[in-house]
Amino acid sequence: MSPNEVRPIDAQHAQHAQLAATVQALFTHGKGLLAMDESSGTCNRRFASAGIPPTLDMRCAYRAWLLGTPELGSCISGVILCDETIHQATAAGAPLVQLARSAGLLVGIKVDTGAKALAAHPGDTVTEGLDGLRERLQAYAELGARFAKWRGVFSVHEARLPSAACIAANAHALARYAALCQEAGLVPIIEPEVLMVGAHTLARCQATTEAVLRSVFEQLVQQSVRLEALVLKPNMVIAGLAAATQDTDDEVADATLQCLLRVVPAAVPGIAFLSGGQSGKLASSRLNALHLRPRTPWPLTFSFARALQHPAMERWAGKEANIRAAQQALMHRARCNCTALHGEYSPAMEAR
Repeated sequence: MSPNEVRPIDAQHAQHAQLAATVQALFTHGKGLLAMDESSGTCNRRFASAGIPPTLDMRCAYRAWLLGTPELGSCISGVILCDETIHQATAAGAPLVQLARSAGLLVGIKVDTGAKALAAHPGDTVTEGLDGLRERLQAYAELGARFAKWRGVFSVHEARLPSAACIAANAHALARYAALCQEAGLVPIIEPEVLMVGAHTLARCQATTEAVLRSVFEQLVQQSVRLEALVLKPNMVIAGLAAATQDTDDEVADATLQCLLRVVPAAVPGIAFLSGGQSGKLASSRLNALHLRPRTPWPLTFSFARALQHPAMERWAGKEANIRAAQQALMHRARCNCTALHGEYSPAMEAR
């Protein structure tokens, strides 16, 4: 072996250092993540409800002004894109990936292909996308991605759901995805989401979330995934939207942290909560309550989609003249969440 050749052990150390640097950058200086990885169909439905033409050009324009929001990098460390977005460019020819980098954001990419019905288990789903994933991850890395995301979803709107088969199938898929990500030099974001749809109680959500996370980490260990080089993106423990009782922020925070402390290893370097359909104000308030509790083994931050974007999208309404006001709405929500990371958010901030 010549002096210029990289020894296998050196290459492995370099890869581990790169993964660690990405994780550290994502959790730096009390920032969070902006999840703008909605599929074209989901984005179009949200556009339609806001009176915005659901076209490719409008989706590109929307994503461009989101990434071009002044001072976005002061609150956001990374942005999760979908396959369409990572290949898009502005009308002037600037790649959206470059817009993200210019804002000081790390680029992430959603790599699953969506949840499909799980055979022989009515009401359950399993997320697909493992076929060809190794090659896709390599291509995304060449486009500038530093991390990736895969979402598994779990319904609890019926007493028998989710089934053990559903939990096992999604946990296995998440673990295989994570191993492939780390092989490609990308940090995997693990997103097992217990959905808010239904009338289940806070206690039922907690029990389900614990069962899901326990299975996920068992599978991660079996697949030899480095726990120190991943990000967990879980749901907060919340009663279903149709539940008779909607719990206080303190009750949500206590149940969420109890759940995580029971099943998430301390080796995990960070947790970024999803918003899961909560309003922007509720997501900020509950995030704040989480940061009023005793210190946890992991830093806690946010990786919100609608809870960050929805007010801005409504303000924009597809009109160029409204972009600056929409960007201000986005930054307001981002700043509220960053304030919550210090336990200093209050509803009074919403009147400003």
